Amino acid sequence: MDDLLSEKEQIEQIRTWWSEYGGYVIFGVAAGALLLFGINYYKSSKEAAQLEASALYESLTNHVVDGDLDDAEAVADQLGTTYADTIYAAQSKLAIARLYMDKNRDQDAADVLREILDGASGEELKQVARLRLARILLYQDKPEDVIDLLEGQDSPAFAATYREALGDAYYALGRIAEAQAAYQQVLMDPLSQGTVDQQLVQWKALDLPEVEAEEAAPEPALEDLVEITQPDAVDEVVE
Repeated sequence: MDDLLSEKEQIEQIRTWWSEYGGYVIFGVAAGALLLFGINYYKSSKEAAQLEASALYESLTNHVVDGDLDDAEAVADQLGTTYADTIYAAQSKLAIARLYMDKNRDQDAADVLREILDGASGEELKQVARLRLARILLYQDKPEDVIDLLEGQDSPAFAATYREALGDAYYALGRIAEAQAAYQQVLMDPLSQGTVDQQLVQWKALDLPEVEAEEAAPEPALEDLVEITQPDAVDEVVE
Protein backbone atom coordinates (compact mmCIF):
# COMPACT_ATOMS: atom_id res chain seq x y z
CA MET A 1 0.00 0.00 0.00
CA ASP A 2 2.85 2.30 0.85
CA ASP A 3 4.51 1.51 -2.47
CA LEU A 4 1.29 2.40 -4.31
CA LEU A 5 1.05 5.72 -2.48
CA SER A 6 4.68 6.40 -3.25
CA GLU A 7 4.07 5.86 -6.99
CA LYS A 8 1.00 8.09 -6.85
CA GLU A 9 3.03 10.75 -5.11
CA GLN A 10 5.72 10.53 -7.78
CA ILE A 11 3.13 10.84 -10.54
CA GLU A 12 1.59 13.81 -8.78
CA GLN A 13 4.99 15.44 -8.45
CA ILE A 14 5.64 14.92 -12.15
CA ARG A 15 2.27 16.43 -13.01
CA THR A 16 2.96 19.40 -10.77
CA TRP A 17 6.40 19.91 -12.28
CA TRP A 18 5.03 19.63 -15.80
CA SER A 19 2.26 22.11 -15.11
CA GLU A 20 4.87 24.59 -13.94
CA TYR A 21 7.68 23.98 -16.42
CA GLY A 22 6.11 22.10 -19.31
CA GLY A 23 5.62 25.29 -21.30
CA TYR A 24 9.32 26.11 -21.04
CA VAL A 25 10.26 22.63 -22.22
CA ILE A 26 7.96 22.89 -25.23
CA PHE A 27 9.30 26.35 -26.01
CA GLY A 28 12.92 25.13 -25.74
CA VAL A 29 12.30 22.18 -28.04
CA ALA A 30 10.52 24.40 -30.57
CA ALA A 31 13.29 27.03 -30.41
CA GLY A 32 15.95 24.37 -30.90
CA ALA A 33 14.10 22.95 -33.89
CA LEU A 34 13.73 26.41 -35.42
CA LEU A 35 17.42 27.14 -34.83
CA LEU A 36 18.44 23.88 -36.47
CA PHE A 37 16.14 24.60 -39.39
CA GLY A 38 17.59 28.11 -39.72
CA ILE A 39 21.16 26.83 -39.72
CA ASN A 40 20.40 24.22 -42.35
CA TYR A 41 18.53 26.77 -44.45
CA TYR A 42 21.43 29.24 -44.19
CA LYS A 43 23.95 26.59 -45.24
CA SER A 44 21.85 25.44 -48.16
CA SER A 45 21.15 29.01 -49.33
CA LYS A 46 24.84 29.90 -49.03
CA GLU A 47 25.82 26.86 -51.05
CA ALA A 48 23.23 27.76 -53.66
CA ALA A 49 24.59 31.32 -53.81
CA GLN A 50 28.12 30.00 -54.28
CA LEU A 51 26.98 27.78 -57.15
CA GLU A 52 25.11 30.62 -58.81
CA ALA A 53 28.07 32.97 -58.40
CA SER A 54 30.40 30.33 -59.79
CA ALA A 55 28.24 29.94 -62.89
CA LEU A 56 28.17 33.71 -63.37
CA TYR A 57 31.93 33.95 -62.96
CA GLU A 58 32.42 31.27 -65.59
CA SER A 59 30.30 33.26 -68.01
CA LEU A 60 32.34 36.36 -67.14
CA THR A 61 35.61 34.65 -68.02
CA ASN A 62 34.12 33.61 -71.35
CA HIS A 63 33.17 37.23 -72.07
CA VAL A 64 36.70 38.33 -71.13
CA VAL A 65 38.28 35.80 -73.48
CA ASP A 66 35.92 36.87 -76.28
CA GLY A 67 36.54 40.56 -75.55
CA ASP A 68 32.84 41.31 -74.90
CA LEU A 69 33.25 44.30 -72.62
CA ASP A 70 29.57 45.26 -72.24
CA ASP A 71 28.48 41.73 -71.29
CA ALA A 72 31.48 41.32 -68.99
CA GLU A 73 30.69 44.56 -67.15
CA ALA A 74 27.05 43.52 -66.71
CA VAL A 75 28.02 40.17 -65.18
CA ALA A 76 30.68 41.78 -62.97
CA ASP A 77 28.12 44.28 -61.68
CA GLN A 78 25.70 41.47 -60.86
CA LEU A 79 28.39 39.58 -58.99
CA GLY A 80 29.34 42.71 -57.07
CA THR A 81 25.79 43.44 -55.95
CA THR A 82 23.93 40.14 -55.63
CA TYR A 83 26.89 37.99 -54.60
CA ALA A 84 29.15 40.54 -52.92
CA ASP A 85 29.95 38.17 -50.03
CA THR A 86 31.40 35.49 -52.30
CA ILE A 87 34.98 35.24 -53.49
CA TYR A 88 33.77 35.45 -57.07
CA ALA A 89 32.83 39.11 -56.64
CA ALA A 90 36.43 40.10 -55.96
CA GLN A 91 37.81 37.75 -58.59
CA SER A 92 35.49 39.30 -61.15
CA LYS A 93 37.26 42.63 -60.57
CA LEU A 94 40.58 41.05 -61.49
CA ALA A 95 39.02 39.66 -64.66
CA ILE A 96 37.37 42.93 -65.68
CA ALA A 97 40.63 44.82 -65.01
CA ARG A 98 42.42 42.52 -67.43
CA LEU A 99 39.77 43.19 -70.07
CA TYR A 100 40.10 46.93 -69.53
CA MET A 101 43.82 46.64 -70.24
CA ASP A 102 43.09 44.67 -73.40
CA LYS A 103 40.84 47.56 -74.44
CA ASN A 104 43.56 50.16 -73.66
CA ARG A 105 41.54 51.51 -70.73
CA ASP A 106 44.42 51.39 -68.28
CA GLN A 107 42.98 53.96 -65.87
CA ASP A 108 39.72 52.01 -65.56
CA ALA A 109 41.79 48.90 -64.84
CA ALA A 110 43.77 50.75 -62.17
CA ASP A 111 40.58 52.03 -60.54
CA VAL A 112 39.12 48.52 -60.34
CA LEU A 113 42.30 47.12 -58.81
CA ARG A 114 42.31 49.88 -56.19
CA GLU A 115 38.75 48.85 -55.27
CA ILE A 116 40.11 45.40 -54.44
CA LEU A 117 42.86 46.88 -52.27
CA ASP A 118 40.37 49.09 -50.44
CA GLY A 119 37.79 46.32 -49.99
CA ALA A 120 37.51 43.28 -47.74
CA SER A 121 39.00 40.76 -50.15
CA GLY A 122 41.40 38.08 -48.96
CA GLU A 123 45.04 39.06 -48.50
CA GLU A 124 46.30 36.81 -51.29
CA LEU A 125 43.86 38.36 -53.75
CA LYS A 126 45.00 41.80 -52.65
CA GLN A 127 48.62 40.85 -53.29
CA VAL A 128 47.74 39.87 -56.86
CA ALA A 129 45.83 43.13 -57.35
CA ARG A 130 48.74 45.14 -55.92
CA LEU A 131 51.21 43.57 -58.34
CA ARG A 132 48.96 44.14 -61.35
CA LEU A 133 48.35 47.73 -60.29
CA ALA A 134 52.11 48.29 -60.00
CA ARG A 135 52.60 47.08 -63.57
CA ILE A 136 49.86 49.40 -64.80
CA LEU A 137 51.48 52.32 -62.98
CA LEU A 138 54.80 51.51 -64.66
CA TYR A 139 52.96 51.46 -67.98
CA GLN A 140 51.52 54.88 -67.10
CA ASP A 141 55.03 56.16 -66.33
CA LYS A 142 54.25 56.69 -62.63
CA PRO A 143 57.31 55.16 -60.90
CA GLU A 144 56.85 57.19 -57.72
CA ASP A 145 53.38 55.68 -57.29
CA VAL A 146 54.87 52.22 -57.74
CA ILE A 147 57.36 52.85 -54.95
CA ASP A 148 54.62 54.15 -52.65
CA LEU A 149 52.53 51.07 -53.46
CA LEU A 150 55.19 48.39 -52.99
CA GLU A 151 57.82 49.60 -50.55
CA GLY A 152 57.40 48.00 -47.14
CA GLN A 153 55.26 45.14 -48.42
CA ASP A 154 56.30 41.92 -46.69
CA SER A 155 55.05 38.87 -48.56
CA PRO A 156 57.56 36.08 -49.29
CA ALA A 157 55.40 34.64 -52.07
CA PHE A 158 55.33 37.99 -53.92
CA ALA A 159 58.70 39.40 -52.82
CA ALA A 160 60.51 38.64 -56.08
CA THR A 161 57.83 40.12 -58.34
CA TYR A 162 57.53 43.18 -56.11
CA ARG A 163 61.31 43.71 -56.12
CA GLU A 164 61.44 43.46 -59.90
CA ALA A 165 58.74 46.11 -60.25
CA LEU A 166 60.55 48.29 -57.71
CA GLY A 167 63.77 47.87 -59.67
CA ASP A 168 61.98 49.08 -62.81
CA ALA A 169 60.60 52.07 -60.89
CA TYR A 170 64.00 52.99 -59.43
CA TYR A 171 65.57 52.76 -62.88
CA ALA A 172 62.89 55.04 -64.34
CA LEU A 173 63.74 57.60 -61.67
CA GLY A 174 67.46 57.34 -62.30
CA ARG A 175 68.10 55.71 -58.92
CA ILE A 176 70.52 53.23 -60.44
CA ALA A 177 72.11 51.88 -57.26
CA GLU A 178 68.69 51.06 -55.78
CA ALA A 179 67.57 49.45 -59.03
CA GLN A 180 70.72 47.31 -59.06
CA ALA A 181 70.11 46.25 -55.46
CA ALA A 182 66.47 45.37 -56.18
CA TYR A 183 67.37 43.22 -59.20
CA GLN A 184 70.10 41.45 -57.24
CA GLN A 185 67.64 40.63 -54.48
CA VAL A 186 65.38 39.04 -57.08
CA LEU A 187 68.22 36.94 -58.50
CA MET A 188 69.28 35.80 -55.02
CA ASP A 189 65.76 34.96 -53.84
CA PRO A 190 65.31 31.15 -53.81
CA LEU A 191 61.54 31.61 -54.10
CA SER A 192 61.85 33.59 -57.33
CA GLN A 193 62.06 30.43 -59.41
CA GLY A 194 58.83 30.18 -61.38
CA THR A 195 57.55 33.60 -60.30
CA VAL A 196 59.81 35.85 -62.37
CA ASP A 197 61.82 35.53 -65.56
CA GLN A 198 65.28 35.45 -64.00
CA GLN A 199 67.05 35.76 -67.33
CA LEU A 200 65.10 38.94 -68.07
CA VAL A 201 65.91 40.33 -64.63
CA GLN A 202 69.58 39.51 -65.17
CA TRP A 203 69.54 41.35 -68.49
CA LYS A 204 67.92 44.33 -66.78
CA ALA A 205 70.67 44.35 -64.17
CA LEU A 206 73.42 44.08 -66.80
CA ASP A 207 71.84 46.83 -68.87
CA LEU A 208 71.96 49.35 -66.04
CA PRO A 209 74.44 52.19 -66.51
CA GLU A 210 77.43 52.22 -64.21
CA VAL A 211 76.85 53.96 -60.94
CA GLU A 212 78.70 57.24 -61.00
CA ALA A 213 81.54 57.30 -58.54
CA GLU A 214 81.32 59.79 -55.77
CA GLU A 215 82.97 63.04 -56.61
CA ALA A 216 86.62 62.94 -55.74
CA ALA A 217 87.57 64.94 -52.71
CA PRO A 218 89.25 68.23 -53.67
CA GLU A 219 93.01 68.24 -53.47
CA PRO A 220 94.34 70.10 -50.48
CA ALA A 221 95.67 73.56 -51.04
CA LEU A 222 99.36 73.99 -51.18
CA GLU A 223 99.46 75.78 -47.85
CA ASP A 224 97.69 72.79 -46.24
CA LEU A 225 100.46 70.40 -47.20
CA VAL A 226 103.09 69.45 -44.72
CA GLU A 227 105.20 72.45 -44.26
CA ILE A 228 108.57 72.09 -45.92
CA THR A 229 111.29 73.45 -43.74
CA GLN A 230 113.87 75.47 -45.43
CA PRO A 231 117.49 74.35 -44.86
CA ASP A 232 119.44 76.33 -42.37
CA ALA A 233 121.95 78.76 -43.62
CA VAL A 234 125.21 77.17 -44.57
CA ASP A 235 127.49 77.08 -41.63
CA GLU A 236 130.47 79.23 -41.87
CA VAL A 237 133.38 77.44 -43.35
CA VAL A 238 135.64 76.22 -40.67
CA GLU A 239 139.02 77.33 -41.23
